Amino acid sequence: MKTLQTYRKRIDGYAYENRPLSLPPEGRSLSETWMNVDSVNKDRRRFLLLATSAVGGVGVATTLVPFVSSMLPSAKAQAAGAPVEVDISKLGPGQIMTVEWRGKPVWIVRRTKETLDNLKTLNAELRDPKSEASQQPAYATNEYRSITSEYLVVVGVCTHLGCSPTFRPELAPSDLGPEWKGGFFCPCHGSRYDLAGRVYSGVPAPTNLDVPPYNYLSEKRILVGQDPTDLSYKYHARAGQSAGITEGVA
Repeated sequence: MKTLQTYRKRIDGYAYENRPLSLPPEGRSLSETWMNVDSVNKDRRRFLLLATSAVGGVGVATTLVPFVSSMLPSAKAQAAGAPVEVDISKLGPGQIMTVEWRGKPVWIVRRTKETLDNLKTLNAELRDPKSEASQQPAYATNEYRSITSEYLVVVGVCTHLGCSPTFRPELAPSDLGPEWKGGFFCPCHGSRYDLAGRVYSGVPAPTNLDVPPYNYLSEKRILVGQDPTDLSYKYHARAGQSAGITEGVA
């Protein structure tokens, strides 16, 4: 079969690059043959363009997802100190709930009137009854170590070696003795704290339980990890007074 070598360059770069072209069949002109080849080449270009665009679009979308995700706060960033909002509306008198902040347990205890009365009788048995050598915000440096007397907010980590004490609200249990009036007991080395998180004398723990920064978003919502603004503090001060709750700070 005769071939036409002189037309190779016209379709250089495509599938026909190294293939000789056959002469047109009888009844068809050379120009008609080239029109048909051009039509095939345009269709191939269109297909390649669409395929490349589709693959590129998938690549952009795949890249965009982790990029957008990186703009959101990660779990690690939250654990590093992001405030934690807590609903305390279902916490009953004498009960405790635990939330996590900065990778540590934070206890919220709703104290009863009996508990508050008992706290006032314990000063002589405590190492730091006025919290002078312990860590708490200025607004929690009072006999209740809290913004309001009803709710205690403390970090649930023993100040001795970092164990987590147990919540022991019962009065005079056999294993803690007749003088026990409720509090927290660390089973690791025997440290004891009252229900204001104040450490007893004669135990390994050197200071009271830490009080984290916190504030009230409303009467029944606490934000752990952020100090109160003037507005939020004044709001809850009014709410506490209307409910007959003693304020920790005047």
